[in-house]
Amino acid sequence: MNRHLDVNPEVREALAGNRPVVALETTIISHGFNYPENLECARTCEKIIREEGAVPATIGIVNGKIKIGLSDEEIVYFSEHGGIPKCSRRDAAVVIARGSYGATTVAATMLFANMAGIRFFATGGIGGVHRGAAETFDISADLEELAQTGVAVICAGAKSILDIPLTLEYLETAGVTVLGFSTAQFPAFYIRDSGRPVDYRVESPEEAARIVRTKTELGIQNGILVTVPIPEKDELDPAFINRNIEAALALAAEKGIRGKATTPFLLAELHKTTGGKSVAANKALVYNNSRTAARIAAAYAALPPV
Repeated sequence: MNRHLDVNPEVREALAGNRPVVALETTIISHGFNYPENLECARTCEKIIREEGAVPATIGIVNGKIKIGLSDEEIVYFSEHGGIPKCSRRDAAVVIARGSYGATTVAATMLFANMAGIRFFATGGIGGVHRGAAETFDISADLEELAQTGVAVICAGAKSILDIPLTLEYLETAGVTVLGFSTAQFPAFYIRDSGRPVDYRVESPEEAARIVRTKTELGIQNGILVTVPIPEKDELDPAFINRNIEAALALAAEKGIRGKATTPFLLAELHKTTGGKSVAANKALVYNNSRTAARIAAAYAALPPV
């Protein structure tokens, strides 16, 4: 093990025994929800993963150590301290060298999960190409990580605040396979159908697991995106959420908010303008993704040895 990794004994034993493990991020705790909803969300994701027979591994940086599988006390700390900095690949060496705390983004969680040998990661939605990126060049590091790190990311597509067509173009150029779990359409976080197709539709955890296994056997190093639509009962009305997104984007531009501060600002603004509906939808899709990821991880562990 890398000397900077601190792997929870339960996670270590599961990996050694070829049992299913699912990684979870900490940015969603520190920056995705307010307290105590963030604590409820983190605990519920872990509970769902356990119910499906897998081991959860929430990842974060604690006192300069990459913790693979936070304790409940550490999850509480991340929940109560919303000022913990977001940590992506570019920030990792600095945060670790300084002995600091870091809330891992999708990119950093993929990076650290891969270091520990975890193949599956459940999140809400990936970052992508931001609207207006032709002028700002604002493109999430999540896409670059997917291009080079062999972890399967189970998510509800890309966040609705992004430019979905350009995000898909970027993924295609990077050679990232985009699967739709029981759907042929790419989901857009709060919305089940972005109007854009996925590369391939899969119908079961077993089929998704076989694809991940085959990619690994072929020596293909990049990630796979498994997109899962938000449950139909929890989907927000597309016109309603898009109207609120446009207003939030205009406000962000007016305030000069950009870079890594953009997504937390927009999500917080949507929470206010939708009367909390965006938060309820966000939690529903994260729980659904956690369940699906655990089932795929379990199907992968059940594959016969090569």
